[in-house]
Amino acid sequence: MRIELLSADRSTAVETGLAAVLVDCVAGGASIGFLDGLGDDEARAWWRRALSEPETLTWAAWNDDGRIVGAVRLTLATQPNARHRAEVAKLVVHRDARGLGCASALMSALEEAAGALGRRVLVLDTQTGSLAVGLYQRRGWERVGTIEDFAATPDGRLASTTFMTKRL
Repeated sequence: MRIELLSADRSTAVETGLAAVLVDCVAGGASIGFLDGLGDDEARAWWRRALSEPETLTWAAWNDDGRIVGAVRLTLATQPNARHRAEVAKLVVHRDARGLGCASALMSALEEAAGALGRRVLVLDTQTGSLAVGLYQRRGWERVGTIEDFAATPDGRLASTTFMTKRL
């Protein structure tokens, strides 16, 4: 598995690969900001906008066949009193690549880069009870709270969200 920080001059093929992962994750029930029926065009457009956001870094994971199978994003806080922290967002792994260490490899790359940038406090949110909670806890993340009915799952049901933090 190859993990790479994406640059601003990415190819359309990268956006298409990221879109395929996003569509697969939503189709599999991941509560990551989208509802059922997310199509390839909408997912590509979302990634195109997301990848151009300033102060946000995105890593992608490629399998041995050269296909993108995962991604994760880090948004750097820009306020003068917050330049020591960042937020993790959109850790996504294609269902056929789960259990192979992709999510952990993406998080390792992200955490290493965050530390190198002087970001000592990381935060994230994830659906309460999801497999991601266990992944984050195994990596040293701590729960800081839960909000009931915070976000809708792809099928529209409201679900609780767990907020987590990690000090680097």
